[in-house]
Amino acid sequence: MGATDQVRQVGVFSTVRRSVRMTAGQQRVWRSHWAELGRTQEELPAGTIDLAEWFGRDAPTVLEIGSGMGEATAQLAVAAPEVNHVAAEVYPAGLGQLILWVEKYDLDNVRLLQGDAVDFLRDHVAPGGLSGVRIYFPDPWPKKRHHKRRLVTPPVVKLVASRLQPGGTLHLATDWQDYAERMLEVCEAEPALLNSYDGWAPRPEWRPVTKFESRAQAEGRDVRDLLYTKVTLTGS
Repeated sequence: MGATDQVRQVGVFSTVRRSVRMTAGQQRVWRSHWAELGRTQEELPAGTIDLAEWFGRDAPTVLEIGSGMGEATAQLAVAAPEVNHVAAEVYPAGLGQLILWVEKYDLDNVRLLQGDAVDFLRDHVAPGGLSGVRIYFPDPWPKKRHHKRRLVTPPVVKLVASRLQPGGTLHLATDWQDYAERMLEVCEAEPALLNSYDGWAPRPEWRPVTKFESRAQAEGRDVRDLLYTKVTLTGS
């Protein structure tokens, strides 16, 4: 069974849709920029999306799963103008705020997806189509009975690996120790991914400090990073 079928069976979602009201400013930029920058799940055409056409250029493309309020995404896009950045988030308020950052910094290398990133990867991204995937501070679902809802699972990691080009990277970060240990276990078991370090990766200076990380630091929780590289399997 392939990664696509496994994800369909498990029914894992990258996040859960909740009702969050947009501010007047977020509504303004949504009306003025969404048609150019964004797609909802329903607006995506059937089949593989042409990322070069969407961005208007052919460049390495990174998918961020769960971009939150978008400040870190915008900083990463400012720091790497040569990279195309796709931000996947279900909350309109978060995407509206990211559009405000895009407008402020006059960014042309950011595109937005309102919808589930797992569906996007499975149905709309070609194998080997991405140079990187970032999963920063996904919902930890801390109660044990809810662990099955966590994003980082073997089928999802296998799907991510299938969409990375050789040499592409999967970068994860979390402040929940048991989730970090599970992430490490899952990624170590995926044969198409190679850990770039012996266990945890040092915190990269280029990764912006998010509100989740600041809160974790204030509450005394350690943040752990993992960095994996896509390798070509023998016979593939």
